[in-house]
Amino acid sequence: MTDAPPDADARRAIPPVIVYPPEALPDPRIGDRLAAFDTYEKTAEVLVPPRDARCFRVPAGGAFRITSVEAPQVGDLNLWNADDISERFFSGKTRAIHGTHVTTGDRLWTVLPHMRPMATIIEDTLDWYGFDEFGGGIHDVIGTRCDPYTGRLLSGDDYHYCCHSNLTRALAAELDMPLAEAERHVHDVLNVFMCTGFTRDTGQYFMKASPVRPGDQITFFAELPLLGALSACPGGDCGADHSSDVARCAPLLVEVFEGTPPEGWAPSERSPYPGTHGVV
Repeated sequence: MTDAPPDADARRAIPPVIVYPPEALPDPRIGDRLAAFDTYEKTAEVLVPPRDARCFRVPAGGAFRITSVEAPQVGDLNLWNADDISERFFSGKTRAIHGTHVTTGDRLWTVLPHMRPMATIIEDTLDWYGFDEFGGGIHDVIGTRCDPYTGRLLSGDDYHYCCHSNLTRALAAELDMPLAEAERHVHDVLNVFMCTGFTRDTGQYFMKASPVRPGDQITFFAELPLLGALSACPGGDCGADHSSDVARCAPLLVEVFEGTPPEGWAPSERSPYPGTHGVV
């Protein structure tokens, strides 16, 4: 609606600056974590039913793996510090540090004022995908999760098996708390296996059929004691339908592994910033 100024092209041509250069971060020592993981033993597993969610726990220094089984399926992941669920996954800062999609070597960060790694991705069988011609990538931290409030806004209908509701029910059951209390702790997710991006003409969030196939997996090293919740999204592979009973859906497998962490490893420490915010 506004005419472009004479210097419009020059303004657009200004080169970008990376806000949070990842090379400034501590080395995640993926090789050390992988070597340790190779000696770990599986101690638990949870099969997440289609259009539902389940919780799981991982000790600090342990690991967990999410695997697609039976058919292509995406999942919505929430993570909390198992000792203090007010400390949870911070998708926005993870996105700012690592980009819109995460893969091997990237870390999931916790909310302020903690601001520390809670999990490190040590394996990803879809890391070959990169970004496609549409700008789509895998394992995004840009989607918030399907929820019944947006569903009501856009369609006028209520759907109770969207990821937000699934995660709420799972957390309420795990911690034996009322749904309303549990819901306050459900947060923006890591969209595991989901293929997403932004359209280049309008900048709209899009999804497309995930390239995930049965047997594909992503593995995380726990930098803190973790409480996790994973929802097997009602969109299935998210190639067409979303938040409905139309799409073909499949379970997701979560496996927990424990063993001796790498030499010199210790749980990540809370940010040393004193929280004074300039006030003495």
